[in-house]
Amino acid sequence: MNINSNMKLVNLIILLVISMSFYNCKNEQAKTAEAKEKIENPHSSHDHHGQEHGSEGHDHHAHGSDTDAHHGHSHGTSEKRKLNPETLTYPEEVHLKNVRQLTFGGDNAEAYWSFDDKQLVFQSTNKDWGVECDQIYTMNPFTPKTKEDQAKMISTGNGRTTCSYFMPGNQQIIYASTHKGDKACPHVPPREGGKYVWPIYSDFDIFTADLEGNLVNQLTDTPGYDAEPTVSPKGDLIVFTSIRTGDLELFTMKLDGSDVKQVTSGLGYDGGAFFSPDGTKLIFRSSRPKTDEDIKTYKDLLQQGLVQPTEMELYVCDVDGSNLKKITDLGNANWAPFFHPSGEKVIFSSNHNSKRGFPFNLFMVNLDGTGLEQITFDNTFDSFPMFSFDGKKLVFASNRNNGGTRDTNLFIADWSE
Repeated sequence: MNINSNMKLVNLIILLVISMSFYNCKNEQAKTAEAKEKIENPHSSHDHHGQEHGSEGHDHHAHGSDTDAHHGHSHGTSEKRKLNPETLTYPEEVHLKNVRQLTFGGDNAEAYWSFDDKQLVFQSTNKDWGVECDQIYTMNPFTPKTKEDQAKMISTGNGRTTCSYFMPGNQQIIYASTHKGDKACPHVPPREGGKYVWPIYSDFDIFTADLEGNLVNQLTDTPGYDAEPTVSPKGDLIVFTSIRTGDLELFTMKLDGSDVKQVTSGLGYDGGAFFSPDGTKLIFRSSRPKTDEDIKTYKDLLQQGLVQPTEMELYVCDVDGSNLKKITDLGNANWAPFFHPSGEKVIFSSNHNSKRGFPFNLFMVNLDGTGLEQITFDNTFDSFPMFSFDGKKLVFASNRNNGGTRDTNLFIADWSE
């Protein structure tokens, strides 16, 4: 073989190497893009009563948000923490002991304790359970659970439900449902101008039911949205969100639906309220738009039965609405608050560390806004915390340990100070 032939062969080999390198690079880019899409859109097929984890993320719009983004990583980094598969915790989660998983598939959230700490009531969308949108279920959280277990449905199975809570005595539950307006699951709206929105379904009203699923009473019947009820530990009042004044405000009523009193009046979506352990205060999250542009956007969306829950902060007030105080100013979405058993702190979900929307993790803060502490460290989503009434356990929803799926499951932990 002459020199020219050798040179041609060498050039051919170089071209082949370059071509293979280019192909491998493009292939890796495609894989990276695919993985990035899964990370940035971990809930794009889920649905929680307002937003579909199918429209992207958790809606849980009654007591929470899943804002436009479960996108991003804690503290704005791309470093992923590793879950201990034995303890179901991350190394930094020092307050959580003896963590147990309660559900194993679907989209499960807003689990709340009975007054005697023996049962949980929660909402779930789980096609394996034969439901297309959120229904209400109860469970005993202390018995072993597997993927084959199906919780007991106690809502009607019609419409979309949200925000269930036990009534005093633990023999009835309260929840919101659209079933009287339409038995079908309501339409989930597309993004508004490319931005994530929650629907405020006008068919939502508040009902009580026994533990066999029989409706006992309808507590609201005003036109428009009535939802997000929770009950005072004192057993005397219900707090809920209603649009009856033209804006989304907090109201209280007695257990039979009488003596309705308005609590808040500031422009913005006030919701997800819970009572303090002594029943004298309320903690809630609100959007509270301030600029002319934000106010116009809020009002325009509300006219369409929509809200945009991407900027929310926490507020505390007395049960009658007096002594209103904003306790966070963190930015992004701060929501799903619940009082610490001491009544002096609040646990909540937030993505304030995130540049692109997620993860959502649990944080604790004092009622005066000081002492912010991160409690959970999942790479995607932790929210809907509730302490048991004896203060010994915490129940929450999380995307941890879901096998790389988009499932959101329920967990309980022993709380360690």
